[in-house]
Amino acid sequence: MTGKRPVRVLVVDDHPVFREGFAALLRSIDEVEVVGTASTGVEALEQATRREPDVVVMDVQMPDMDGIEATRRLLQEHPETGVVVLTMSEEDGTIFDALRAGARGYLLKGAEPDEVVRAITTVAGGGVVFGAVLASRIADFLAPRPRSGTATAFPTLTAREHEVLDLVAAGLSNGQIAARLFLSQKTVRNHVYAVLTKLQAADRAEAIIRGRDAGLGR
Repeated sequence: MTGKRPVRVLVVDDHPVFREGFAALLRSIDEVEVVGTASTGVEALEQATRREPDVVVMDVQMPDMDGIEATRRLLQEHPETGVVVLTMSEEDGTIFDALRAGARGYLLKGAEPDEVVRAITTVAGGGVVFGAVLASRIADFLAPRPRSGTATAFPTLTAREHEVLDLVAAGLSNGQIAARLFLSQKTVRNHVYAVLTKLQAADRAEAIIRGRDAGLGR
């Protein structure tokens, strides 16, 4: 931003107390102008078209359309808009789904007001912002890893089990894997169990580590 006008912000969250409290906080800050609020993903798309915000502060868990899908659709229609995800979720799957959807900021609820304002103004200026903890996890995730070839690394797995392990290594939950592969959650649970059994992994965390060491989950 050039500083000629405040950043126009749309606040999206399905919890009215948090939404209105957060909007009130932003209204007290000179650099920011709250142009509207929304409680669902569908309403967020409508408000974004009507209000033309510079930045949308987006929750993830919402009725009728979650914040990830709302971000994806919003940026298809308004690619110039910046999205900062503000959520309780620290799951790797949620973080990277938000990135894939086009979000340029990701903060956890409970972040200091100054941090949130910096994120909003930075994203409005075309930058990318993540909280310190999340940034280190993203850097670790994107760090080069040895690629031994998944077929030779896990010869006992079927093609579908390789696919499931790849998504497990990416940090996705069973529900997210089911949606990605168009499978039932029961089927995904069965595949995950088969993967753990064949790899003789003690738990999901060990499977993630072994998958990433083999170059999966990127």
